[in-house]
Amino acid sequence: MAASVIETCHVACSANRAPNVVSWGRGGLIAFGSCNSVCLYDPQEGRVVGLLNGHTGRVNAVRWVHRTENAPECHLVSGGSDSRLILWEAQHGKFIQSVECKGHTAAVCAVDAVYTEDSKVLVASSASDSTVRLWLCSDDKDAECLHIVSFAGFMMAVSLALLPGTKVPVLACGGDDCKVHLYAQANGQLQKVMTLQGHEDWVRGVEWTSAGAELLLASCSQDSLIRVWRLCAKSGTDTHAEDDHTIIKMKEDVFEVKDRGLTSVFAASLETVLAGHENWVYGVHWHPPVYKGGELQQPLCLLSASMDKTMIIWAPEEASGVWVEQVRVGEVGGNTLGFYGCQMSPDGAMIVAHAFQGALHLWCKDHHNEGEWRPGVVVSGHFDVVQDLSWDPEGEFILTVGSDQTTRLFTPWKKQNNKEITWHEISRPQIHGYDMQCLAMVGRFQFVSGADEKVLRVFQAPRNFVENFATISGASKEKLLTTSDAASLPEGASTPALGLSNKAVFQGGLVPKNNKEEEQFNSISDQYQESYFHPLILTEPPPEDHLLQNTLWPEVQKLYGHGFEMFCLASDSTRTLVASACKASKAEHAAVLLWSTTTWRQLQRLQYHTLTVTQMAFSPDAQLLLAVSRDRTWSLWRRNPPTSESSEPRFSLQAHTGKDTAVHSRIIWSCDWSPDSKYFVTSSRDKKVIVWGPWRPESSGGSEIKPCSSVLDVGDSATAVAFCPVLCSDDSHLLAVGLDCGRILLFRWTPGQDVAAGGDWVRSGETDSSQSHTLAVKRLRWRPRAGRAGVGNNEVDGQTGIERKLKEESSWVQLASASADHSVKIFSLNKHHLQ
Repeated sequence: MAASVIETCHVACSANRAPNVVSWGRGGLIAFGSCNSVCLYDPQEGRVVGLLNGHTGRVNAVRWVHRTENAPECHLVSGGSDSRLILWEAQHGKFIQSVECKGHTAAVCAVDAVYTEDSKVLVASSASDSTVRLWLCSDDKDAECLHIVSFAGFMMAVSLALLPGTKVPVLACGGDDCKVHLYAQANGQLQKVMTLQGHEDWVRGVEWTSAGAELLLASCSQDSLIRVWRLCAKSGTDTHAEDDHTIIKMKEDVFEVKDRGLTSVFAASLETVLAGHENWVYGVHWHPPVYKGGELQQPLCLLSASMDKTMIIWAPEEASGVWVEQVRVGEVGGNTLGFYGCQMSPDGAMIVAHAFQGALHLWCKDHHNEGEWRPGVVVSGHFDVVQDLSWDPEGEFILTVGSDQTTRLFTPWKKQNNKEITWHEISRPQIHGYDMQCLAMVGRFQFVSGADEKVLRVFQAPRNFVENFATISGASKEKLLTTSDAASLPEGASTPALGLSNKAVFQGGLVPKNNKEEEQFNSISDQYQESYFHPLILTEPPPEDHLLQNTLWPEVQKLYGHGFEMFCLASDSTRTLVASACKASKAEHAAVLLWSTTTWRQLQRLQYHTLTVTQMAFSPDAQLLLAVSRDRTWSLWRRNPPTSESSEPRFSLQAHTGKDTAVHSRIIWSCDWSPDSKYFVTSSRDKKVIVWGPWRPESSGGSEIKPCSSVLDVGDSATAVAFCPVLCSDDSHLLAVGLDCGRILLFRWTPGQDVAAGGDWVRSGETDSSQSHTLAVKRLRWRPRAGRAGVGNNEVDGQTGIERKLKEESSWVQLASASADHSVKIFSLNKHHLQ
């Protein structure tokens, strides 16, 4: 497949809930595990630049293999819940799977790696099978397990380094026995040389750094303390100083190491204990070495991250040499837990932490104010299965819902000075107490969502969001506010402490109460302070703590009527109707409910299916409603002409398949309409994709609606399907099919072609291994119009330039996909490049 057919425009993802899952390379890329993938994120560009797909389980540990000369890395090692270690190697600007280490019998939880003198990669790994293993990966794609160390408990952190003045690797392991164990390699075997004691709870992180002729080891623990240990070589003359009792020195532990027939003696001592965190310290990270005066130097600077939601930079004072806190940054408020780990950029000007809910928190050094740090823009995404997504009617942003109980809004950010457009999450309209399942847009700034509850909830964008959306996307604020009835819009929303409903906050509600008013509570609930909304004036996408607290949308309606958890939603093109369906094992619960978006009353109950309706779609002309079900059939409902008695739309059953006429033999997962409303497509677990039709308004009864395409076998369960709203140049229809394995296939289908021989289907492209999802595709949605979101003509001069730009842009279409691998991806396709 030509590389230009599908371009990855955006990947929204988050870091896995594991302490060792983020690593910042000297080349500037942040590598982090997201579900089963390793994401390569460029904080300068503000986007994910690569995905490494190779693991079949969750990625728990990621480490760049740093080079001694501090050059950009060419190796990366990752470990996962599939018990495997993968060494990735850079080739021609891309990372490919180089070596796989198999041997662990349980999830790998920590990895580290260094280069040996002959440029082989030495990898240390710890796993839930209570072993630490040492591997040697050579150029011939071979991995040899050199040694296995078994423990009574679990080692949760490992770090490798080379002993000063030798080529002997030294390994530090920290675990649930509250000790730090040191091992040195001799004759290919690991030999225990020392145990460092002092921590009073589980050791969560260890990391070596080289400081001149010495090694420093930082260890952090659940006892809220960080210990820094110094390891140095002892010469023969040092031993006599032991007899001088007038000198006060820290207790030293001494061990010997043999290297090529020479015996070296090393001493380890406690350098300092750092107390400043108020909760478990999960991660420590040394400032990367930097070049000063042509020499590579190691700054004595340590970063730590804790469950108390703070990161601290520690460094010794110049005068006394005492280690003190230099900088403290963190998150305030919000119903969240703390940080799982931390990393520092190669120049030390940026620091990043990853949190319990997968969010990355980035801070940048303020170059104008010395010692000040400010939050930076960083990638974000769901931390559980993404169930559904929808474009807004204008195609300027997408809304997504997921099992992480959130609804998120992503839009392109137009920077003033940069023509490069990057997508970012700018609002989190709903943070719920139930897993989200489905959503449907019912206006430019209004949507309905359904979760694992029996209620549908309707949300309306607040004024603060519309203003910030205009600023970030480059749209006209006045135009947006006139279309969304600005006078009645609330300023924002907040959630009561024990509630699920977002309450609107109006302009008057932003004024703080005076003391007298505060003393007179109207009700008991008024005594408990809510997390009040504070309006944000955004010039760039907001950081995580703002997304959590200040970007909610007010809930304007609840819809009751279903007996079980919500499963799917659809809205028509006129935005006047919403169809909803819930989980069902009986016909009475499998009914589709129709709602009016003007009155929010239930209009009709459409009953045909006997099991859960899995997806619905209104035809683009809004005259037909298609429903597909777990009972392996589809049903087609037609809007009746308006009558004098009722102006409200009524639907009647027009066609359906039964047990005998159903072509699909398994659950039908997905359906969609062609842009001319003549054909519809269904996709099923039986690996078949079928186009049905044509629909003619004058026909009645279901006999005319039969398969009008050959049966397309896509080789895997087809979990999502979508018709592109824009026809190809040869008037063929473009279809995207999402598979259970995570791949997305593109087909062109031409009505009336050689159906018998299957000549009506032409395969036009597919996502490659780095673009594909790693788990099932849950939903595919094309942008409702041609062109790419955020790519305008404002930078083009002259009328002819605008016309040329518009013509060029009209050949592009965009496809958004949601997946069980926690990611949302947006792809751009040029129709002229289709095969």
